[in-house]
Amino acid sequence: MSFRRRRKKKDRRRFRGVYLLPNLITTASLFAGFYAIVAAMDGRFYSAAIAILVALVLDGLDGRVARMTKSTSDFGVQYDSLADLVVFGVAPALLVYLWALKGLPYKQFGWVAAFLFVVCGALRLARFNVQQGSMDPRYFNGLPIPAAATLVATSILFYYEIGEWAPERHVYILAMIYLLSFLMVSNVKYVSFKKMDLFQRHPFHSLVAAVLIFVVVATAPTIMGFLLMAAYVASGPISTFIYHRRAALTPKGEGETPPAKLTGSQGLDLGGGGEAQSRPD
Repeated sequence: MSFRRRRKKKDRRRFRGVYLLPNLITTASLFAGFYAIVAAMDGRFYSAAIAILVALVLDGLDGRVARMTKSTSDFGVQYDSLADLVVFGVAPALLVYLWALKGLPYKQFGWVAAFLFVVCGALRLARFNVQQGSMDPRYFNGLPIPAAATLVATSILFYYEIGEWAPERHVYILAMIYLLSFLMVSNVKYVSFKKMDLFQRHPFHSLVAAVLIFVVVATAPTIMGFLLMAAYVASGPISTFIYHRRAALTPKGEGETPPAKLTGSQGLDLGGGGEAQSRPD
């Protein structure tokens, strides 16, 4: 009886309180995702796409803030993962359905595709949380859900920027949603930028490349944002080839790193679940 009483007191101490700053940033990301849903329902698709991009920035920020302030927690991981499902799963699925898929001749194909995007995103987040710490940190296993949502948002911005160039956009968007859903639950490897340390020394040409990318994106953000995200999604097969080639060339017992110890974290970066505050997708 005394043992059970001590254990209850210990559990009570363990779950006492949460860290405010990183979880408030996660809440702001969730708010942006909810705003995207409301804007899409009102027919303001451009504003909804912008809101998803704002949520993406906040989603990447909460994890870094949590690590810098040493305020990572298991609660933050779970909260961030649930927020990602709404922000990068439900919001873009509803947005793309109301914007393009609702106009399909057979409406069931549209809402089924939107639902598939949501469920594949949920599966992607769940798999990421389970595999966290046992996978190569340089790669994501499957397309991160924030990246899939970003491609949806930038596709809408790209469409409005260059005009209605595709009257039959429903077919293109339907194919894109099915492709993104498949990539999220696939084993295709995508490069992770979580190991990129901005506070360390890098070669000079790295700075030049970063400046060039910034200038190009700033020149036409809506167009270049879409092209960059499309390039990242298309880079999966190349990353997968490089990953398996390295594995084949590395002798057994060499180059293997033990899985990182699982610790409480605040989200899962671009990978979601991640995938963001560990963290991603």
